[in-house]
Amino acid sequence: MVRILVFALFVLALAAGFAWLADRPGELSIIWQGQRADMSLMVAATLVVSLIAAVMLSWWIVRVIWTSPQSIQRFFRARKRDRGYQALSTGLIAAGAGDAAGARKMLGRTKGLLSADQEPLIHLLEAQAAMIEGRYDDARRKFELMADDPETRELGLRGLYLEARRLGANEAARQYAERAAEKAPQLPWATEAALEYRSEAGDWDEALKLLGDGRSGSAEEKKTYARRKTVLLTARAAAKLDADPKGAREDAHQALKLDETFVPAGLIEAKAYLREDNLRKAASILEKLWKTTAHGDVAKLYVRARSGDSAADRLKRAEKLEAIRPNNAEALYAVAEAALETRNFALARSKAEAAARLSPRESAFLLLADIEDAETGDQGRIRHWMNQALKAPRDPAWTADGITAPEWRAVSPVTGRLDAFEWKTPVSALEGPVEEGSTDAVDEAIRTLPPLALEQKPAAKVEEVVKVEKAPVEKPVVVAAVVEKTPVVVEKAKEEASVQEEERPFFGLPDDPGVKKGAAVKRDGTSGFRLF
Repeated sequence: MVRILVFALFVLALAAGFAWLADRPGELSIIWQGQRADMSLMVAATLVVSLIAAVMLSWWIVRVIWTSPQSIQRFFRARKRDRGYQALSTGLIAAGAGDAAGARKMLGRTKGLLSADQEPLIHLLEAQAAMIEGRYDDARRKFELMADDPETRELGLRGLYLEARRLGANEAARQYAERAAEKAPQLPWATEAALEYRSEAGDWDEALKLLGDGRSGSAEEKKTYARRKTVLLTARAAAKLDADPKGAREDAHQALKLDETFVPAGLIEAKAYLREDNLRKAASILEKLWKTTAHGDVAKLYVRARSGDSAADRLKRAEKLEAIRPNNAEALYAVAEAALETRNFALARSKAEAAARLSPRESAFLLLADIEDAETGDQGRIRHWMNQALKAPRDPAWTADGITAPEWRAVSPVTGRLDAFEWKTPVSALEGPVEEGSTDAVDEAIRTLPPLALEQKPAAKVEEVVKVEKAPVEKPVVVAAVVEKTPVVVEKAKEEASVQEEERPFFGLPDDPGVKKGAAVKRDGTSGFRLF
């Protein structure tokens, strides 16, 4: 484009020059070797321009003839190179498609047209062809050669890393990933792999150092960086919690600055304050976290923050959570659980039923079964709630790669993936996704609750009473059960009948037969056996 513009400007300038000369006619005389030539100024200018053009054309022709061997050589070399690159491209496509024969054929053609020193991608094609054919040792040797070449170092290290992962050589894979991250920290796969390995080893300081400052990059990359730093700071805080509560508190606080809704960081900071006997600060953090998340773990820690509290104190703290987040299933469940400990069955039952309506799940129905057990002891009603619990969805838990953990972890124990745990309802591998229950189903469960089978008050402890009727013929023996003083009402005692048959040995009775097994006590207090 620039050349065309320059050429157009040159033509315009030449035309303007001729037009200027045409407007100013004149004569030009030249005397050379006794000869005089007279011509107009326009003719003279035309001759000069023509002479310059002829010289330039002659020089071009001479230059083309002089350089024609090199030009012909370059033409054929370029043609050969183009054919080689075409074969290389076809071979890489064949290797990517899994065509081992096609990749091997194109590899041979490429080597005949291109030099491996000139084009490093030939090593990649050869390694890919070897992997497709199952010659993993040859492929590994090629990747090692590529790792030693500065131009293909990152490509070779990635190939070696993937091969080590395939063979299960985690230590070798870790070394390749860290080497790649050290040489080229901009590689996402190397940084992520090194982060996972250092996190799996619990080396949180080195993991944070490898993460960098995260100042450069797009908005999405900055968001990913902030999330990873939050997870790593929380993991380091969890590791410090027992030995260094202050350091754990500072790390957790930095994590909360990056993400104020990250529940594990808030829990660790609150626990650190509790270890320092600063209940007010811990409660403030948990209340702030509860307002934004209403997480079940936050409610548990808040209600049981102080070990010396009575059941009534815990109920007051649970009711405070409900006041902060009214009509919330986790708050209602916490109040119901605390009310059960205070034996306020009416409050516990109403809150547990409300929690089940808002979030039908296993723990809500199990809590209703516990309330029924403590209040009435009716086995039919208890079994009714237990049956509802079996059909209800499981409680949310920290879940990663199909397993659950009682507490949050930074790394999945299955795959070693960083930030794998999520707070969600676990899914059974056999049953598939769990469908959430509905309010109508809970109302139906409450409506179909069986009536009390027997109205009884808790009885005091009764001494064991045994009634035995002794007779020469078979008679039933009635045994009254022992009733302990417990919160559960004892069901009606069942009568059991047993038939005892006396058999006399053919050789007669021994001198001292002793007390016969199963002998009872008469009503008058005398024993029921005979010496002779």
